[in-house]
Amino acid sequence: MKKGINIWSFPAGSIKDNLILAKDAGFEGVELALNPEGELSVDSSENEIKEIKRVADGLGLSLYSLSSGLCWDYRLSDDDASVREKAKDIIKKQMDTAKLLGADTVLVIPGAVNVSFSHPEVKVAYDVVYERALEGIGALKDYAEALKINIGLENVWNKFLLSPMEMRDFIDKIGSEYVGSYFDIGNTLYCSYPEDWVRILGKRIKKVHFKDYRMEAGGLHGFVDLLAGDVDYPEVIRALEEIGYDDWVSAEMIPNYKHYTDTIIYNTSNSMDKILRRK
Repeated sequence: MKKGINIWSFPAGSIKDNLILAKDAGFEGVELALNPEGELSVDSSENEIKEIKRVADGLGLSLYSLSSGLCWDYRLSDDDASVREKAKDIIKKQMDTAKLLGADTVLVIPGAVNVSFSHPEVKVAYDVVYERALEGIGALKDYAEALKINIGLENVWNKFLLSPMEMRDFIDKIGSEYVGSYFDIGNTLYCSYPEDWVRILGKRIKKVHFKDYRMEAGGLHGFVDLLAGDVDYPEVIRALEEIGYDDWVSAEMIPNYKHYTDTIIYNTSNSMDKILRRK
C-alpha cells in the first residue's frame, strides 16, 4: 500500500510548503482538496492546476485523489433542486481538476439525512436522501467513466448508508466500475468495526482514509492520533490484504495540533510506517 496524507492535516500555509513538508516527513503522495476559493478552487485555471502538479512532480509526490468540503454546503440530497444541480456541477469540476492533477479518484459525499457539525438544522428523510443520492451519482457516472476518474463515496457521520452492506448494495445499484467506496476507517468505529467494512466492500474500495477514534471520548472529540484510539489496525491491515487492496491509504488528521502543528505530520508518518509494517 502507498502512504499518503490529506491536505487538511497540515498547518496553514501554501500548497507548495505543505508538499515540501509531506516529502520531508516521508509521504509518497498528498490528497488535495477543491475549495471555494484560494490556490486550488472551483475558479482555478488549467494552468494554475497544472502548476501545482508540476511542483508535486518535482518533489516526487503523487496527487492521487481529490477531496472537497464543498459537499457540506451543496448536497446531492438537498431539498432545493437547484442546489442538487450545483452539487453535480461541483463534482464534475472536482473530476476535471483531478484529471489535470493526475489523480484517479474524487471523494464524494452521496447525501445526508442530518449532519451535527454542518448545517445541523437541516434534516431530510432517509428514503428521500437515498433516492436523490441514487439519482445524483447515477447522473454523474457517465462523466466519471468518460474521464476514467473514480467517484469514491465516503462513509461519514451523515446518518446515511450506515452499514457496509447498505453501502455495498448502493454502489452495486449504480453499476459502474468507476463508482465505489472511499473507505474511512475511523468514521466507522462509533457504530461498527472497520475490518467488517473492508471484507464486505472488497474490491469496491477505491481509496482508504486512516483515522483513529477513542470511544470513551465520544463525539468529534474522539478523533485522536493514529494508534492512540480503538481501531484494531493490525486486523484492519489483515482485512485489506485479504481483499488484495494495494492502493493509497491517506491519513486525515483532524483536528491538528494547536502548537508546533507540523509535528503531527512527522508523528503520523511514523505511525503509518508501523501500521504498514515498514518499521
